[in-house]
Amino acid sequence: MNWNASNILIRGLYSRIFYEISICNEFLRESADDKLSARLSADDAATVRKFRTEARFLRAVAYMHAMDLFGNGPFVTENDPVGFFQPPYYTRSQYFTFVEKELTELAADANFADPRTNEYGRVDKAAAWGMLARLYLNAQVYTGTARYNDAVVQAKRVIDAGYKLTEAPAGKVASAYGRVFLGDNDATVARTEVIWPVVFDVNTTRSYGGTTFLVNGSTGAAADWQRKVGQSTGWQGLRTTSALFNLFPDTALDRRGRFWTQGQTLQINDLKQFSQGLGVLKFRNISSGGEALGGSQNFSSVDFPMIRVAEMMLIYAEAVGRGGSGDANLALGYVNQIRRRAFGLPTTTPSPVADVTSQVLAPNSTFLLDERARELHWEGHRRTDLIRYDRFVTAAYVWPWKGGVAAGRAVETFRKLYPIPAADLSVNQNLKQNEGY
Repeated sequence: MNWNASNILIRGLYSRIFYEISICNEFLRESADDKLSARLSADDAATVRKFRTEARFLRAVAYMHAMDLFGNGPFVTENDPVGFFQPPYYTRSQYFTFVEKELTELAADANFADPRTNEYGRVDKAAAWGMLARLYLNAQVYTGTARYNDAVVQAKRVIDAGYKLTEAPAGKVASAYGRVFLGDNDATVARTEVIWPVVFDVNTTRSYGGTTFLVNGSTGAAADWQRKVGQSTGWQGLRTTSALFNLFPDTALDRRGRFWTQGQTLQINDLKQFSQGLGVLKFRNISSGGEALGGSQNFSSVDFPMIRVAEMMLIYAEAVGRGGSGDANLALGYVNQIRRRAFGLPTTTPSPVADVTSQVLAPNSTFLLDERARELHWEGHRRTDLIRYDRFVTAAYVWPWKGGVAAGRAVETFRKLYPIPAADLSVNQNLKQNEGY
C-alpha cells in the first residue's frame, strides 16, 4: 500500500475502465436512432436497440468501478466529441448520480431484457437491480448518505426473480458451493445462481486474464495440484495469506474453505517465495464429472460470476442489519441458507451446526463481513467491504503484509482511493489529483 500516481498497474486498471467506457460510447454513438434508420431494417434496428441498453449497462458498471476505486475522474458520454477533447472532472457524488440514473432507467426500459430471458452471458434487468443493490449498500461511503432501504428493495427484487442457490453437489468432484466455480458452470444447475456471468471458454473465448489467471496463477508446479484444477501448468504466482484461511475454523465442515496446503506454509515471510502462502482452490477448470477442460493450451472455461444470488442475500441481510426497512427474520434466513449450503446441508432444514442467531445482524457486528469473505472470496468484493466497515486502512483490522510489513500495519486514510494516474493528469488540465497523492 505504497503506490503513487506513476504506478503502472494502477494506470493499467484505470485505463481498462475508461477504454471500456470509450467502446460503449462509440457503440452508442454509432447506433443512434437516425443512423439505425439509415443503415438497417426495422427488425435489425429493434435488435440493436436492445444491444444499446446492454452497452449502457456496461458503461454504468465501468463508471461504478471508477467511482469505487478512484472516487473522482473524467466523464465522457456518446454526446461528447471524438478526438482531441479534455473531459470534464466528475466528483464521486456526480459519478454516483449518473450510475444510479442509468441503472434505474434501464430497469424500466422495455428494450432491456426481463430477468432470465436474455441469451446466456448477456445482462438483463436483474443485473441492473443487482448493481443498484451494491451501489446503495455502499452509498454512505460514496456520497455520505446511507441508502440501506434502497439496497434492501433492489436485492429483494433480484432474489425474487427466480434465482436460487445451487444445492446439488457434483458427486465427489465438488460440493454444491464448489460447483458454481467449475469449468462447466454454464451448463449445469450452477446457472440458477448466477445473474451475470462473464463467459470464458477454452476454445472460443480465451484470455490469459479472467479465470485463466485465477486458475493458473494460483497453481504451483506439482502435478497433483495441476490435476486438481484441470490444467497441466501452474504459473506459481497467487496465494492467500493466513487472514483468509483463519476465517474458516473448520474446513472439514465449511466446504467453501478449499486450499492447497501440500508443500506450502501458512505464514509468508518472503513474498517472493511461492511456497509460502496457501493456494486457493475456488476456481477449478474441470467439469462436474471430473474431466480436465484446459486443453493443450491451458485456457479456462470457468465463467466468472459478476453477480450471483448469494451476494444479494448477504446484501439484504447487511442492509437490514444496518437499519434498512426489511424483514430481520428473512434476512437471518438468507444467511442461514447460505451457511447450510456451505456445510453440505439442505438449505431449508435448520441446523444447530450451521445456523447463526439474530446477533449477527447487530450494527456493531462484523460477522457478516467475515461471512462475505467466506462466501465471496476471490470474487472482487473484499476491498470495498473493508472500506464500508472502516477496516481497510486502520489498525482495527490488519492482515499479513498490509502496509508492506509482515505483521501488517495501519496505513494512511487517503489510500481508500487510488490516485488518478499522472499520465492522465498531464494531458487533461480539468482533472484534480486525489487527496494525499
